[in-house]
Amino acid sequence: MNTATESAAPSGHERVVEDAAARNLAVRIVPRPEARSLHEAAELLGVDPGDIVKTLVVKRHDGDFVFALVPGGRKISWPKLRALVGVNKLSLPDASFALDATGYARGTITPLGSHTDWPVFADSTLAGREVAMGAGEHGYSAFVDADALIAAFDATVGDISEPE
Repeated sequence: MNTATESAAPSGHERVVEDAAARNLAVRIVPRPEARSLHEAAELLGVDPGDIVKTLVVKRHDGDFVFALVPGGRKISWPKLRALVGVNKLSLPDASFALDATGYARGTITPLGSHTDWPVFADSTLAGREVAMGAGEHGYSAFVDADALIAAFDATVGDISEPE
């Protein structure tokens, strides 16, 4: 194929939509202005802060990685996540690693369309509701049914968070 007919690589939110479709997962992409805080993002989206999901790239002690899905207003409980993953040590890699591995900058990371397909661990408080999450690029959020997202990734669900 010559460069005149090659299509451009899909944008971050286009990768999210393509991966969601491949998983038969309904996702709604919503443009939104930049937010300086969780509460500002929630206000812009018209949701409660707890309905915004952070997707965190977590490094296992053996060098493998997982995605952890945690609702806004909560943070990873390292002892709880270690117990659920079944390891003694977990850590957060630096932002450049997360970008290289997922293709997404911090604040936009989602398992949908990630360059790397890692196991997903979801906090049990996400179940039973629609949530907003990173959509692969700044300026967008993805809305998805949390139960359907969990099913689409065969995610492991458990109590992995604590209040911030």
